[in-house]
Amino acid sequence: MNVIAIGCFFVTLIIYLVTKRFYQRFPKIYFTPLLLTPIVVVLSLVLSGIPYETYHAGTHWLSDMIGPATVALAVPLYKNFAILKKHALTVGVSVLSGAVLAYLSSAWLAKELKLNTQIMESIAPRSATTPIAMAISELTGGVPAITALFVLMTGLLGMLLGPVIIRLFRIRNEIARGVLLGTSAHTAGTSKAFEFGSVSGSISSIAMILTAFITLLIAPWALRIFQ
Repeated sequence: MNVIAIGCFFVTLIIYLVTKRFYQRFPKIYFTPLLLTPIVVVLSLVLSGIPYETYHAGTHWLSDMIGPATVALAVPLYKNFAILKKHALTVGVSVLSGAVLAYLSSAWLAKELKLNTQIMESIAPRSATTPIAMAISELTGGVPAITALFVLMTGLLGMLLGPVIIRLFRIRNEIARGVLLGTSAHTAGTSKAFEFGSVSGSISSIAMILTAFITLLIAPWALRIFQ
C-alpha cells in the first residue's frame, strides 16, 4: 500500500468527522454525512486525479466494517429487550409486510419502466442494509455497485420523508416510529430513529435487521414473478 492510498484513508476519516460535526451544528437532511461525505470525497478524487483503485486500496476496509457495525446494534437491542419481547408479534408482522412489499414494489416498478432484468435485480433489494443488499444483488445477477447507490438513495429519502410522515400522521408511538424508519430506510433510518429516542432506535435496529434477512430469504424466488 503506497503513501497516497494511506493518505486517502486519513482524508476520508477527516472529511467524515468534519461533516458529522457540521451536521450536529446544522441538523438539516442535506447536511447529513451520509450525503456530504461521498460528495466531498468524489470531488476530491476528481480534482486530485487520484484513481479509484488507489483510493480503494487505502480505504476498502472501512466499507468492510459495515457488517460489524450492524452487529454492534445488538447493544441497544439488549438494553430494550423487554420492550422488544412485549411487541414481538407487532414488530414481526409489520416488518415482514414492509420488507416483502418494498422488494416486490421495487421489482414491479423497474419492470413497468422497461428496465432490463439486471437493473431490476440491482434495484430490488434496496431496502436491505448495504452489505446484505449487495450480496443479494450479486446472488440474483444484479450489479452490486448499482445496488449500493440505490441503498444510499433509499436511506436518504427515508431520513427525509420518515419524519414528515411521522408528523403528518401524528405517529407518537415509539414502536411505530422505529418500525417505520428501520424497515424503510435501514441504517440511515435507524440513525434518525435514535434522534426520537432509544426505544425507537432499538426497534428500528431490529426492524432493519429483520428486513435484511427477509429480503435475503425471498430474493431467490420473488424476481421470478416479474421475469
